[in-house]
Amino acid sequence: MLENYSSVTEFYLLGFPGSKELHNILFATFFFFYSVTLIGNMVIILTVCVDKRLQSPMYFFLGHLSVLEILTTSVAVPLMLWGLLLPGMQAVSLSACCVQLYLYLSLGTSELLLIGAMAVDRYVAVCNPLRYTIIMNSHTCLWVVIVSWVFGFLFEIWPVYATFHLRFCKSNVLDHFYCDRGQLLKLSCDNSLFTEFILFLMAVFIIVGSMIPTIVSYTCIVSTILKIPSGSGRRKAFSTCASHFTFVVIGYGSCLFLFVKPKQTQAAEYNRVASLMVLVVNPFLNPFIFTLRNDKFIEAFRNVMKRCYQLLKD
Repeated sequence: MLENYSSVTEFYLLGFPGSKELHNILFATFFFFYSVTLIGNMVIILTVCVDKRLQSPMYFFLGHLSVLEILTTSVAVPLMLWGLLLPGMQAVSLSACCVQLYLYLSLGTSELLLIGAMAVDRYVAVCNPLRYTIIMNSHTCLWVVIVSWVFGFLFEIWPVYATFHLRFCKSNVLDHFYCDRGQLLKLSCDNSLFTEFILFLMAVFIIVGSMIPTIVSYTCIVSTILKIPSGSGRRKAFSTCASHFTFVVIGYGSCLFLFVKPKQTQAAEYNRVASLMVLVVNPFLNPFIFTLRNDKFIEAFRNVMKRCYQLLKD
């Protein structure tokens, strides 16, 4: 179906400029980041699933966030690593390019919605603790996660269809390490200004739309924390939100730089750096942000390790 609208059947990814030595350094660096991302997020998922003390909405959402982080980074990073090992450009079929872009955008959209839901969860926990278990019950949490996943995959159908509905006849070389939408639009010989504007509005709708409940939630949280008379009480209340707030700042900052821009066909260097933040750095930081200063999770992880050791010993 895609071939009916395009004169190309495959694309070539330029990847990263530089010498072979630089590519080897980049490969080692990104491979380390990717390995830590997989191990760290899988540890979070395993610990949340096994330890009963982590059976709460916050950790339920965190488990799904870790799944999304693993899938998002796995959509592009293995291909990027393979490209760093190969001399010259990397060939990607039109269909594979379409699937990669769709998965990348869909998973990213689902993640933003889940981050917004986690902010609301923290708001209820801090500002309305007596009704927390009633409001954030298992039924509500399950539906929030289902809606986040389903909406993300449905919402990105048209943007990807509109992108690959264009005719690509200028070239088939993408100046990127994955099938970036901005670079694809650059290769179109159709007038894509209207399509770019609609894509810009849709990006604004998702990112800003998920930011609104996050901003409102944290405004109320800060206001409530400041009213707590004791310093220890304020620190304890803030500690329940600090990790998520840090992730929100990094995550939304990267997405705003990458997606919310009227002109999708920006400089390749800019897009490469912003994409690395979203695909490599953010998923790498996620396990550290949510676990390093979380005593409850660390204790649960130790118990899981002890249980695993006992099973192996027996």
